[in-house]
Amino acid sequence: MFYSIRHLTKFVYSSSITESVTEVRMQPRTEGNQRCAKFELTTNPRSRIQGYRDYLGNVVHHFDIPGKHNQLKITAEATVEITPLPVLPDHLPTDAWAELDKIKSSGEHWDYLTQSQFATKTRLLTELAKELKVERRSDPLSLLREINTAIFETFDYAPQSTTVDSPIEHALEDRRGVCQDFAHIMITLVRELGIPCRYVSGYLYHGREDHDRSAADATHAWVEAFLPELGWIGFDPTNDLLTGERHIRTAVGKDYSDVPPTRGVFKGMAQTELSVGVQVSPAEAPLPEEDMMAMTTWITAPLSPMEYDHQQQQQQQQQ
Repeated sequence: MFYSIRHLTKFVYSSSITESVTEVRMQPRTEGNQRCAKFELTTNPRSRIQGYRDYLGNVVHHFDIPGKHNQLKITAEATVEITPLPVLPDHLPTDAWAELDKIKSSGEHWDYLTQSQFATKTRLLTELAKELKVERRSDPLSLLREINTAIFETFDYAPQSTTVDSPIEHALEDRRGVCQDFAHIMITLVRELGIPCRYVSGYLYHGREDHDRSAADATHAWVEAFLPELGWIGFDPTNDLLTGERHIRTAVGKDYSDVPPTRGVFKGMAQTELSVGVQVSPAEAPLPEEDMMAMTTWITAPLSPMEYDHQQQQQQQQQ
C-alpha cells in the first residue's frame, strides 16, 4: 500500500523577527515493513536545508532563516510504501518474561527501560497501575494487549485538553488527553514491567470505514514494545489498535522530547501563532527509483546577514 503525505506547518509572528533557526523530524523512516520512496521539504521564506541522521536513526532536517520575516511556512511531502506485517501469535511462550529479564540485565535497550522526561512514574500512575491490575502475569504480549485496551477504555480523547509540555499527571487526573498523553502513560506502565518501550511519532491514515478517535488532520503517536522472538511491536492506545498498514513512522525516541515534528528558536520580541495541517491519502506507486530524483529535495536561496536578539522554542503537540 502506498500513501501520499502532506504536512503543512505555519508560524505567524505578531511582529517581524530577525532570525529563526528550526529543525524538523518529518521524513518517514525506512525500516521493517515501511519504505520512504520520496520526500521533499520546502520553506517559505526559502532557506538552505541540511540534514543528518540522529543516534536513534531519525532523519533530522535543519535550516536558518536570517533577515526579517513575520511568518514561516514549512511544507513536507512524502510517498511511503507500507507492506503487511506478519500475523502475531495469540501469546508468547511461558519463558518470555525470563528472556526479557536477560535483556534488561545485559543493558540492551537501556534507554527504553528507564524513566525519561515525559515518561515518569508518579503517584497517580502507581494508582492507575493498581486499578488496571498492571503486573506480570500470563505472558508479555497478552498483557500488552490488555494495557492497550485498558487505556483506551479508561481515558477520553479530548483535543487541546493538554499542552505539548504537559506531564502525565494532567491526563491521569482528568482521565482525558490526546495520543501523546496516552503513549506516555503506556510507556511508563510498560517499562515498570521490565519491557523495553519507546515512543513513536508519525501519521495514521483514516479510512471511511475506520472509527478512530484521533484527529485525521494531525500527526499521531503510539508506542512500540520490544518482545522476545518478535522484536518491536506497535500498540496504539488512543484507538485500541495494534499498528498495521495504516500507521506511518517518522521518528522514535524515549518520549516526545526526542521526536517533536518541529523545534526551534527565533530572535525578536513577538507572540507566535502556530497552525498545522496533515493530509494522508492512498497513492499510486511512484516511478522506479532510477527515474526518480534524490529522495530528499532541498530548496536553497542566498542567505543574508544575521541579527541576534531573543529566543523562543516552538513545538507541535501530537494528537
